Amino acid sequence: MTAAQLSAARPAAPSRRAITAITVGNALEFYDFIVYSALATLMGRLFFPFSDEPLLQLMLSFAVFGTGFISRPIGGIVIGLYADRKGRKPALRLSLWLMAIGSMLFVVAPTYAQAGLLGPVLVVLGRLVQGFAVGGQVGAATSMLMEYADDKSRGYYCSWQLFSQGLGVLAGTLTVSLLSALLPAAAMEAWGWRLVFAIGVLAIPVGEYIRSQLDETAASAVAPQATTEPAGPLLRRHGRQILAGVLLTIGGTGPNFIIAHYLANHAVTVLGMPLAVAIWAASTAALLQVLLSVAAGRWSDRVGRRRSILWPRLVLLLLLYPGFMLLNAAPGLPTLLLVVVLLTVPLVLTAVPSIAVLPELFPRRIRASGMSIVYCVGVMIFGGFAQFFAAGLIRLTGDPNAPALYAVLCILVSMIGLAMVPETANRPLD
Repeated sequence: MTAAQLSAARPAAPSRRAITAITVGNALEFYDFIVYSALATLMGRLFFPFSDEPLLQLMLSFAVFGTGFISRPIGGIVIGLYADRKGRKPALRLSLWLMAIGSMLFVVAPTYAQAGLLGPVLVVLGRLVQGFAVGGQVGAATSMLMEYADDKSRGYYCSWQLFSQGLGVLAGTLTVSLLSALLPAAAMEAWGWRLVFAIGVLAIPVGEYIRSQLDETAASAVAPQATTEPAGPLLRRHGRQILAGVLLTIGGTGPNFIIAHYLANHAVTVLGMPLAVAIWAASTAALLQVLLSVAAGRWSDRVGRRRSILWPRLVLLLLLYPGFMLLNAAPGLPTLLLVVVLLTVPLVLTAVPSIAVLPELFPRRIRASGMSIVYCVGVMIFGGFAQFFAAGLIRLTGDPNAPALYAVLCILVSMIGLAMVPETANRPLD
């Protein structure tokens, strides 16, 4: 099927309802997936009290957080192929309910003090299920957003994926902050943290209803004859695009988890700031992502993907190590928030066009699975275990600035991928 025929077959111009449906559903899933990070210090004490050293407890907690990324490529492949063959809608609804199951395991998991290793095992299992779910969600949802757009607005529509992720993180961090402020510390540690996950589970039916209202955009619905060739050979023929996309993703996901998630835990464990105060670092990063994502998407449509990825990434490269030096030299909430703002702005400006270019690398019939594989493989190690590596580097070197070097290395590696990626903005796609 030609590009012109696909364009003619594309659903009518997307309404605000369609964008809202995808965004809200994504936000609910990312709330459930990311809220563990906001509770990492507490989860370390409750489920991994194998050492009296807080940094080691935090490392174990981060390692479990990272297990959620091990299953993401598997979920990306399985649910991505399902989305390409059966449609975006059923894939998104499947990922939503799998996320609910993973979160429910946290709600019912006994702590180490209550049942020994059973609690940590259930937590790990919950993270694996969540990772499988979100692995398929990103590819299907971003592909669906892009397929609602025309050739000149794909960056704008894909930007709502990052907007929704920021919204989910913001909802999670504010929920943890609010409960930490309202509940005594003993209550928060005894049962308040379970309420955080329970809220996410209870919100899932809302996302199910909203996503059921969407129009299908998959090739199987728009042009059934386009799916006759198996996805496997098609993906193998796009090996260069997969490699380029993975390398490009590394430069966004590593710094993202260091800036948006690790810094708050760094403030608590390394700098000794209270959880209720440090959580505002993660909230500030998420708020900036919500405020800047759409504008960054429009900007990438105007100036092109490659330029809009490159220049903010170079700025971030130059600011990372000085930012950590400033925070560790003058710890305090004002300095923490200043560093978060300075690092998050270029991070969002480069992350939005990065996630927009990924589905543009693949034809519609393998778009969800192709993007899912690229995104999940890139995020699995360099993003999911970024906080573990950061804490480990500090423990290994004794240098509190060491996490910045990890993020810098990720950006440098990603420049290889950027050099391999063609310009895709404002160009017709298959």
